[in-house]
Amino acid sequence: MYAGSNTGARPDYVAATEALARVLAARGIGIVYGGANVGLMKVLADTAMAGGGEVIGIIPEALLAREIGHRDVTELRVVASMHERKAMMADLSDGFVALPGGFGTMEEIIEIATWAQLGMHVKPFGLLNVAGFYDPLVTFFDRAVDEGFLRPQHRQMLVVADDPDALLERFATWQSPKVGKWIDREQT
Repeated sequence: MYAGSNTGARPDYVAATEALARVLAARGIGIVYGGANVGLMKVLADTAMAGGGEVIGIIPEALLAREIGHRDVTELRVVASMHERKAMMADLSDGFVALPGGFGTMEEIIEIATWAQLGMHVKPFGLLNVAGFYDPLVTFFDRAVDEGFLRPQHRQMLVVADDPDALLERFATWQSPKVGKWIDREQT
């Protein structure tokens, strides 16, 4: 899970984060997230824990004090760097969801999308599009397809939903292009 270190300007962001955390906890789906005790990350962890969910936080040493590592999760792992954090999160996760957030959230979900495009993982990934937050990003990806910078099959890998249940339903049926056919050697 990728989420903002702030709660944002709309109460919808907190409400959607709580709804997703409750759905995940009720379905017995654990959460791996950035380990912070601030913003939507805190809302996500606190709500999941209150619902009996498992929450693993992974936070770099340099952010432990600034973002205040969440000590009340199932497990808090402190790592040396952001690179180690992202790699560990990817290894422990079966899928990836971006809630609203800023540069860090965007960078993390884009990196996961790139890894999928390159065949480095075959796990579903998507955006919880709360109150249309991700509409401009989705429009950008659609334009990248139209302009020949992104292949349609790679754009289709990105799940976009405005409801937690719909997002998880789409994850359950998610399929990636076959590894080995992702990069057309004739066109590179």
